[in-house]
Amino acid sequence: MRSGSMKHSPVSVTSSVPASSPTKWCCALALFAAACTSHAPEQPAKVSARIAWEPWSDAAFARARAEHKLVLLDLQAVWCHWCHVMDEQTYADPTVAQLLAQSFVTIQVDQDARPDISIRYEDWGWPATILFDSEGREIVKRAGFIPPDQMQSLLRATIADPTPGPSVVPPRAIEYSRSSALAEDVEKELNAEVVSRYDDEHGGYGRAQKFVDAASVEWLLSRARAGDAASEHMARQTLDAGLALIDPAWGGVYQYSTGGVWTEPHFEKIMSFQADDMRVYALASAQFGEPKYARAAQSISKYLRDFLTRPDGAFFTSQDADLVDGEHSGEYFALDDKARRARGIPRIDRHVYARENGWAIAASCALSNYTGDKDALGSARRAAEWVLANRAMEGGGFRHDDHDVAGPYLGDTLAMGEAFVALYASTGERAWLLHAVDAGHFIAQTFHAPTGRAGFRSTVASAQEDARDVVVQRDQNVACARFANELVQYAGGDEPAAMRDEALRFLATREIALDGMPGGVLLAVDESRRDPLHVTVVGPKNDVVSQALFDAARAIPEEWKRIEWFDSSEGTLPNDDVQFPDSLGRAAAFLCANGRCSSPAFSPAELAERLKRSRAR
Repeated sequence: MRSGSMKHSPVSVTSSVPASSPTKWCCALALFAAACTSHAPEQPAKVSARIAWEPWSDAAFARARAEHKLVLLDLQAVWCHWCHVMDEQTYADPTVAQLLAQSFVTIQVDQDARPDISIRYEDWGWPATILFDSEGREIVKRAGFIPPDQMQSLLRATIADPTPGPSVVPPRAIEYSRSSALAEDVEKELNAEVVSRYDDEHGGYGRAQKFVDAASVEWLLSRARAGDAASEHMARQTLDAGLALIDPAWGGVYQYSTGGVWTEPHFEKIMSFQADDMRVYALASAQFGEPKYARAAQSISKYLRDFLTRPDGAFFTSQDADLVDGEHSGEYFALDDKARRARGIPRIDRHVYARENGWAIAASCALSNYTGDKDALGSARRAAEWVLANRAMEGGGFRHDDHDVAGPYLGDTLAMGEAFVALYASTGERAWLLHAVDAGHFIAQTFHAPTGRAGFRSTVASAQEDARDVVVQRDQNVACARFANELVQYAGGDEPAAMRDEALRFLATREIALDGMPGGVLLAVDESRRDPLHVTVVGPKNDVVSQALFDAARAIPEEWKRIEWFDSSEGTLPNDDVQFPDSLGRAAAFLCANGRCSSPAFSPAELAERLKRSRAR
């Protein structure tokens, strides 16, 4: 996913170390079913009546200090099976409830609603259990489901000795790169990891949990376009295997599969996965001419329309893995559409977040570009208009929800900025690019990391924060670098270039570059070094030949490209770095690549021929 939010995965282990999960592999969610009338509660799932849960707030910690209590944070997700099991078993246990009531202030947070808290603890999966003292100092961090007896032991031990345990590790000191350039040895190591971390037997990355890691596949596709046969094999093998995660009845993609194989899915459907898979399958369908990949992308789009779209066009957030909280749903998801509906439909999280809408918008544009799906582009446009009307802030930024108790968050403005660039490249309408530029300006002015750090922070500064606690997330900075580089190409200007270089300086830091999957960093670095494929259509926007040329240009299977439509009645292009004639007497397209521009192409077939010649050089 281009917008940089991590993929959040429930884990079913009890451990004092971060779970091995997709949470570090990608930078989550949305849904609606017309037949579903349930409304998702404010809390992430059914909560036990025994526990007096309250939201995360300064007041909760103030009460803990006043009452000389500790604090327990239960960080959940609406869609998370093991979170439901925690509610149904652990927090319903009378002894657990008694210990919590006596010695703890209990906080429960929906991680999708609070990106600031989610990003801080994403390495611990969902559910995450964090114990604090009344001053907010961490004592214990635990990943995944904790059975009642283990929770009793954990609570008693913490009450007896409320000092930090081995799960609480001080932040490591990092000397950040002074340059935005990636060191040669680091880049070599990243490229080696593309191969060494690949599962040759089953395809994909990750040995325990299998899913289509979008950045990795996108990198493989880019190398395949450059003629790398090994990368093409890995991309195809992963995409073919990933088809097993497409829901055969409703469409959409399940979050991931366990057991090191692709056939044991967890059934939650999260927007980050829907958007990522839709985008990369659509791109692969155009690159390889594979109808099965187009069908996969279209089935995800259909799922969004049928289950995740409000009547006014905005996208919801996620769909639960369970029909009944805490009960495994493998039997249910083996049913066809009619049989499922007879039993009911798993809960839809009906929050509307700017971030998730931005992801869906950009992916819908990609589907439209590579398959010609006009409905997908219409869906993208309607969602973008809704977000502009209902989530926009002064200065170009975006709220997460209708009302945010914290924030603003980088992820929302970043996702919407990328969505606006995608809409501009898919329509040629300049208003979308202006919104993208405003979003970039808001990010550059609002989210700089503190002095002594690098990159862009995940949320704004608070008056009481310690600079050491500021979260600067790797995948979000990958997305910042890529978004800024798009603005450099489409709009020009010093601010986007500075934003790109600052994000790359963070990513060029050795410890950061090598801490996660390599694909995103390699993509960001590669795009910063070379000009994109640049196609400009010259002609009136009401001309059918102009439209055909523009459609052919946006269908070119290449993610790093710059597609523009120059109608002289609108004035010069926003970044007028190449001059095009406006008096040819008929519509034409110009292909610019490798430091030169082609002669005019007057038909899609001629444009394809120009592209073929350019790539042969």
